[in-house]
Amino acid sequence: MKSVNLENIQNAQKVLEKILPPTPLIRNEWLSNLYQCDVYLKLETVQPIGSFKIRGASYRISKLTEAERKAGVIAASAGNHAQGVAWGAKRYGTSALIVMPETAALTKVSNTQALGARIHLEGETYDQSFQAAQRIMKETGRTYVHAFHDPDVIAGQGTVGLEILAQLPEVDYVVTSIGGGGLCSGMGIALKALKPAVQIIACQAENVSAMAKSLNSGVLTESPNLGTLADGIAVQRANPDMFEILRGVVDRVFTSDEEEIAMNVLRLMEMGKVLSEGSAAIVLGALDRYGEELKGKKVVLLVCGGNIDVNMISRIIDRGLIRSGRRLHLRVRILDKPGSLSKLTALIAGLKANILQTVHDRSEMRLRLDETEVELMLETRGSEHSEEVVNALREACRDVIVIF
Repeated sequence: MKSVNLENIQNAQKVLEKILPPTPLIRNEWLSNLYQCDVYLKLETVQPIGSFKIRGASYRISKLTEAERKAGVIAASAGNHAQGVAWGAKRYGTSALIVMPETAALTKVSNTQALGARIHLEGETYDQSFQAAQRIMKETGRTYVHAFHDPDVIAGQGTVGLEILAQLPEVDYVVTSIGGGGLCSGMGIALKALKPAVQIIACQAENVSAMAKSLNSGVLTESPNLGTLADGIAVQRANPDMFEILRGVVDRVFTSDEEEIAMNVLRLMEMGKVLSEGSAAIVLGALDRYGEELKGKKVVLLVCGGNIDVNMISRIIDRGLIRSGRRLHLRVRILDKPGSLSKLTALIAGLKANILQTVHDRSEMRLRLDETEVELMLETRGSEHSEEVVNALREACRDVIVIF
């Protein structure tokens, strides 16, 4: 792969600024106060396709020859790159065939089709879809638009860095998610060329963390795909070319587990008023890990995409509420006589907890004949409030079992 430099990224910006306005960079008061630093959100969620991927894909397609445009383009993607390629193909008058994993989010599949692309579902992971796309490319003569391993794609993604410096010249830290590495590479090249003192922090899902492990160990590695909410950065193999670029621009790398990613999707909704996908919300983890170092600094969190499956939102909210201690699930044993359940609910109401669900079961064989069991799902204000509720119930009831 050809090397990418600042001039390449500036050339990409000249093309993209004609079709894509800069995305907002907004200071977040809640996070800034909580972590005692100036936290800014770079909102790639407002792109026409809801993701930064539109930059690299559109710039790559803008450089097709006339013959290549007639043949069309092909790409493999879990979703966001697919929409970027579809949008770019439509904008520059060519056809797009997208190979997606059979497990791809329904929202991303339907959105890609709505942009005019033809979808071919094959494989359970991105890597399997990539192999299928390579086969189809040879059969059809279409031009392959890689999600990250392409100098034009990297240059297009790098325009994010130019925008950040134009919007916040005094930036100290930029935090971004990392999968294949196209965004982090391009942005890193731009930032380090124009302001070398800027620190770049990259993060990846623990369940699919090949690039993070490679950068932390200094040795190329692979990672099993254990499934992740951050499906947009679920790349199992660290690409050697991307690895070499990233080693020169990334200052720190960390990983987040699934519970933390879910919690940060929820936190970004509550504190940032932004609906993001897992691969975007993951950047909030840097504030907890490097909080002391970041105090008093200007920190940009790159919220790279908002294409989350609506069926997943409620599950993520539930997991985030559980992790933050605001969802309490327990079983309580009470006397089986009139008024007992009323007294229980009155006690919970007095503690200012909200009952979301109850199951009243007197048929459980392990209960005494004069007992009944009530399973409760409660909404609380947090861990301390949940502990207060549990302690009060244990004083008033015969047996309390906390499920979570």
